[in-house]
Amino acid sequence: MGGFGSGRGQGGKNTTSDMRPLDVRRLQRDGLLTLGSAFGWQWTCNDKEVASIQIRPEVDHVILYYQSRSNSGEWESMEYAVYLEWMDCTFGGRRAWFLCPVVGCGRRVAILFGGSIFACRHCHNLAYECQREADDDRAMRRADTIRRRLGWGSGIANPEGGKPKGMHWRTFNRIKAKHDAFANASWAGTAERLGLINRRLAGLGLDELPGYE
Repeated sequence: MGGFGSGRGQGGKNTTSDMRPLDVRRLQRDGLLTLGSAFGWQWTCNDKEVASIQIRPEVDHVILYYQSRSNSGEWESMEYAVYLEWMDCTFGGRRAWFLCPVVGCGRRVAILFGGSIFACRHCHNLAYECQREADDDRAMRRADTIRRRLGWGSGIANPEGGKPKGMHWRTFNRIKAKHDAFANASWAGTAERLGLINRRLAGLGLDELPGYE
């Protein structure tokens, strides 16, 4: 595992995708928070295991066991508790949350990120991946989100599909207009980066797009 708070890239903050996530919602959904059911958890890349930990659920917390080192130093055995908070759901049942184990934090979070210790995004000083995106990359990602909703193939360079069965034409036209605006902004941003056009002169400012935030 990497060092806690280490490895900051040239762009400033690391992002959440640079770290190994441990999601309590996944653990609960898979029935792994049962008292006495110790288990292993692995992270993979290209179908190869790159890191693993052992987890032992207790009454109000889980115990994490793993090996950690920083900057190719000596491996260190880590063992500590991460407390859980359970909340009643509106329609029955309970939902588990992690309480960040960093001293002085204790934030209630769904995901902890692995460094030398597992901690919340704030303690690791992580940005979300989308915060590093260029405006045109973000516009392309949002266009792809709409394409998935419409059942179209991903990628704004691919042909558009038709209206999904059961969707009202007014809804389809509204969603498609957003898709087209994001796609046009993405193309314009790419052209601007290549020095081909000025996006503002082309009238494609992203802050003017419908539903853009």
